[in-house]
Formats: sequence, C-alpha cells, structure tokens
Amino acid sequence: MGGSAIAMMIIGVIIIWGGFGASVALAISKSKEAKRKV
Repeated sequence: MGGSAIAMMIIGVIIIWGGFGASVALAISKSKEAKRKV
C-alpha cells in the first residue's frame, strides 16, 4: 500500500465520521425543538 492509498482511507474515514456526527447533531437539535413546542 502506498502513501496515497493510506491518505484516501483516512479521508474516507473522516468523511464517514463527519457525516455521522452531522446527522447525530441534526437529530439532537430536532429533538430539542420538538421538546420546546410541547
């Protein structure tokens, strides 16, 4: 495996975790808004 393959893997992991974190943050903010309306 060359350095570029390792870099691609690291970038892929960051993108996956970044998307996961964004979806979790979005779900938390939506649940907070729902609680305020009740």
